[in-house]
Amino acid sequence: MDKWLPSIPHLGSLYIKLARERFKRLSVDTTMFRRKANNANQDPENDPQQQEAKINELKAAIGPLSGPSLKYCSDACFRRYLVARNWNVEKAKKMLQETLEWRSSYKPEEIRWPQVAHEGETGKIYRANFRDRQGRSVLILRPGMQNTKSFENQIRHLVYLLENAVLNLPEGQEQMSFLIDFTGWSITNNVPIKTAHETASILQNHYPERLAVAFLYNPPRIFEAFWKVVKYFLDPRTFQKVKFVYPKKNKESVEVMRLHFDDQNLPADFGGQGDLQYDHAEFSKMMIQDDVKTASFWGLDAAKLNGVEVAPTES
Repeated sequence: MDKWLPSIPHLGSLYIKLARERFKRLSVDTTMFRRKANNANQDPENDPQQQEAKINELKAAIGPLSGPSLKYCSDACFRRYLVARNWNVEKAKKMLQETLEWRSSYKPEEIRWPQVAHEGETGKIYRANFRDRQGRSVLILRPGMQNTKSFENQIRHLVYLLENAVLNLPEGQEQMSFLIDFTGWSITNNVPIKTAHETASILQNHYPERLAVAFLYNPPRIFEAFWKVVKYFLDPRTFQKVKFVYPKKNKESVEVMRLHFDDQNLPADFGGQGDLQYDHAEFSKMMIQDDVKTASFWGLDAAKLNGVEVAPTES
């Protein structure tokens, strides 16, 4: 596949640079794996008491919180950051502190649908009206439907929908699934490398352990060159959650996807029997209603959203 690299500007040099970084990361991961193997009996992953102790230790390390940060840092949140950092409290603390700083400045809970609706006109990303077999929210991504050029607005739209997917998770469920349809995708309309890098960074660093699985459905051959670069942005945990599905040449990959989705719900574009068509007007109505739920969840004082006054939640 290296023959594709020269056809993409700057991709060859970037590929080499990222390959070197990946090699360094894999060396560190190998060392960590050996340490974990030597301490298998002390792994909190399978010990609820150790997990609780680690969560309490992380809470103490983070210290007193207030406002949105206090709301954000539930026990489930502490657990996600610890899992993402292999139950290392210091690393989880650093990661969570960076997220709290990011949320404080970016304010994802305050993004409203009218601010990003123009990004969603083609249905390039939207929350499906069904869940996977585990009850998880499902985001459908159609990179071939890219309709804008603004990097900042594209990321803001993505963050809004990540927040919305989390908002709509059933109680006790922490993760979401991605279905990615490559119909219409080409090198000329693909997501820029910069956007792909920022997307991976936000998902991994500020929404750790939120992704359960991502199915890339029937990507064209040329995508493999793009993927050779993008995969170096992913940490090993995220990389393992990415599954390629080739309906014509790999039936086993299709069966893996169907283990996660009811065939009656799975859209026809993904080989299922579901009849899901994106309707921007209807989706906008749903998002405006969810904006009210968002304000209520975060306890925003008398926030006026799309003409609807939202009272603060009771403490």
